[in-house]
Amino acid sequence: MDGMTITMLVVLIAVFYFMIIRPENKRKKAAEQLRSSLKKGDKLTTIGGIVGSIVQVNDDTIIIETSEDRVRIEITKWAVSTTGVQTSTDPKAQKKQGTKPSDEVPEEPAAPAVEEKTAGEKPAEDGEKKPWDPEV
Repeated sequence: MDGMTITMLVVLIAVFYFMIIRPENKRKKAAEQLRSSLKKGDKLTTIGGIVGSIVQVNDDTIIIETSEDRVRIEITKWAVSTTGVQTSTDPKAQKKQGTKPSDEVPEEPAAPAVEEKTAGEKPAEDGEKKPWDPEV
């Protein structure tokens, strides 16, 4: 191989390292730090979408309380997604959550459903052929 090919290969490996491998390692390190810093009373969201507050922290698991009914669930620490209540990633949902009730624009009431009729048609009675029935 000539020098240009080797240089391009080294540049390609460097790009993969800085664009893919290094950011992924940073995310893993941040997630591990988050999971090791969990303490009693913290609110969290699991990767499955369960929201609750921590009641007890063990070595590999935590016990969370998910509702006012004192429902408790034991989950592994790796299943923790974020601390706090995770909101939707949908921009429309975030926009709606950021508005105050006084800022909301009232929606127009839906128009009542109107049955379309053709001119001179009388309503069909039971047993009569209706306009949407297929021809037999």
